[in-house]
Amino acid sequence: MTAPRWRVWVDTGGTFTDCLGIDPDGHLHRAKVLSSSALRGRIAGPANARAVEVDARWELPHDFFAGCVFSLVGDRTVGVPVAGWDADSGTIALTADAPRGTAVGRGFELRSNEEAPVLGARLLTRTPCGRPLPPMAMRLATTRGTNALLQRRGAPVALFITAGFGDLLLIGTQQRPDLFALAVDKPAPLFAAVVEVDERLSAEGGVLRAPDLEALRTAAEKLLERGISCAAVALMHAYRNPAHERAVSDLLYEIGFAHVSSSARLAPFIRLVPRAETAVVDATLAPVISGYLARVSEALGGVGTLHVMTSAGGLVRARDYRAKDSLLSGPAGGVVGAAWSGERSGFTRVISFDMGGTSTDVARFEGDFEYLFEHHVGDAHLVAPALAVETVAAGGGSVCRFDGRRLLVGPESAGADPGPACYGAGGPLTVTDVNLLLGRLNPDRFEIPIDPAAARRAADELVAAVGDTGLEAVLEGLLDIANERMADAIRRISLRQGYDPADHALVAFGGAGAQHACAVARLLGMRTVVVPVDAGLLSALGLGRAVVERFSERQVLRPLDAVQDGLDGLLSELAREASAAVAGEGVAAEEVVVRRRILNMRFLGQDSALAVDHDPGVPPATSFHRAYESLYGYRPEEREVELESVRVVASSRPDPLSTMVPTPVTATATARLRRCFVAGCWQEIGVHERAELAPGVEFVGPALVLERHSAAVVEPGWRARVDASGALVLRTGGEDG
Repeated sequence: MTAPRWRVWVDTGGTFTDCLGIDPDGHLHRAKVLSSSALRGRIAGPANARAVEVDARWELPHDFFAGCVFSLVGDRTVGVPVAGWDADSGTIALTADAPRGTAVGRGFELRSNEEAPVLGARLLTRTPCGRPLPPMAMRLATTRGTNALLQRRGAPVALFITAGFGDLLLIGTQQRPDLFALAVDKPAPLFAAVVEVDERLSAEGGVLRAPDLEALRTAAEKLLERGISCAAVALMHAYRNPAHERAVSDLLYEIGFAHVSSSARLAPFIRLVPRAETAVVDATLAPVISGYLARVSEALGGVGTLHVMTSAGGLVRARDYRAKDSLLSGPAGGVVGAAWSGERSGFTRVISFDMGGTSTDVARFEGDFEYLFEHHVGDAHLVAPALAVETVAAGGGSVCRFDGRRLLVGPESAGADPGPACYGAGGPLTVTDVNLLLGRLNPDRFEIPIDPAAARRAADELVAAVGDTGLEAVLEGLLDIANERMADAIRRISLRQGYDPADHALVAFGGAGAQHACAVARLLGMRTVVVPVDAGLLSALGLGRAVVERFSERQVLRPLDAVQDGLDGLLSELAREASAAVAGEGVAAEEVVVRRRILNMRFLGQDSALAVDHDPGVPPATSFHRAYESLYGYRPEEREVELESVRVVASSRPDPLSTMVPTPVTATATARLRRCFVAGCWQEIGVHERAELAPGVEFVGPALVLERHSAAVVEPGWRARVDASGALVLRTGGEDG
């Protein structure tokens, strides 16, 4: 019989890594660490030259930090290895003298040489560094690939493409990001070299000219000498016949390339440009992602398993995970968690509002997820399934500044290092600092030491730059800018797609989401906000609710009438393929379900297709016409419909999470008072502890609700009620939502 295992869910964001764990007895444990694999605290006093007494909220066993590196916040130039940790006295023993500048009240940092998810797992299980972790099933969402892509920190890549098309990705589609810009600043390509392959297939996939593999071998060996060992292979019409791409890939592996991404395997669809771009992205990120997952897997040892979240919101074994599927991994976990939380509170139409440290991610959910099969991340264009998530660079760490003419919020972020000004590491003024200075956050509730004076100094510098304007007016203006940017992101996934946001509940989560939810909802005319339990860790909880998932897909490119009779057979074939892939993960056959059958259709001659769920009781053409008219407001008459492609989604059944032991709560509405800047003035408002609010408790705004990893601002005119699931449901305007 298999021994009980921990279930650990970890979401690594740009600033923080959120961790949830369920022990073998069903109890839930929480942890939050900086994504730089660090914990912070404040020095309480020196014990001696090689020992430091600290003030930190750690309940960890002796010697937990052995092997970590001690340094001062804001100065990593000198780091001293940790010799031991005395939990009783709160003393860190060092292997050498403490860094110069170590003083009472100074912030310090303990950095682990393991990845942040591993450090988080150690905190959850109370396993000291250097010792084996207990058996666990870890589920991981990560922004590692996204950050590497946006910062151009991937591996150098050689693009192997059909002769005559070497400059294809430099030319691209000729679409200009700014139509009226006089000076177009094109980003540098993601590949470092191009090799033109002397080969050609016909449009039907027939061989016109076989590749000259010997000439290719010579060119490829020269690339290896230059240190380029990753390749993307994208050949004309390979989606019809991948034989040439396979031959080139086999040769490259034979002569020593570390990784080869084949476009026909990754995205077997027409249109060479997006196919080639997808292969290049996968190739440049493959070493980043595979190395990262290998380090996490190694720490889990032979008694642990690792599944990773894809951009489409499903789970894949680490060894089968592709870099191209990683770019919306973190946001996807939040969408899954928001959908589940909305359903538990009785809302089937929700908009997820995930405001973290670096960005805000929003998505719409109505019964099932909305997918994109082509999407952009930064400058990259990918052909890969992804949840329809809209991201805006506005988070708690977004930098607030004045450019001489106007106030700006983002897109730059202070990240985890140095972080906001209040982290005390020399960071800039950010949205987190603004909320802190306006009384919307309690500095004593942060997981790391907070320096309000540093935030005030940064704010005073900004106010001086703006001119004769009061501090509160500038800070409130910065919040208004951030709120409007986030509201506009929601408009892009609702109003601009034909949906009224007022018909949805706003599920607010992430470390900062609940602080801004009422203001954002007001801008959109939304009347209901749901703040789930553990809102600051909801993306991690979404991993617990996620399923093992696989897509099977076929390009069709034929008139619908011509393939109508064979459509059921094609769908059945794809369903078997997808189901077999899920079962290959060890999922029992009776636990595998075919969740979606998606038909991508368009009017003949159009470029973009519309995804429509297949309903056996409704003719596909009828479903397409209805969806087209709903989206565009009209329907072209007497135009033939083309079936562009077909996709089938199979998955395991979701974990009901019913084995979690609930934390008992005593009903209370007692609140302390706190001075807070709300509705244009300073007021004494009620402050509630989330852990003390049982189902049925109600109160009205203005109020603050504090919990361990987030805070909710209930603005004037909003009424709060804790529902049966423990969620905080906010309503305004006297509506039921």
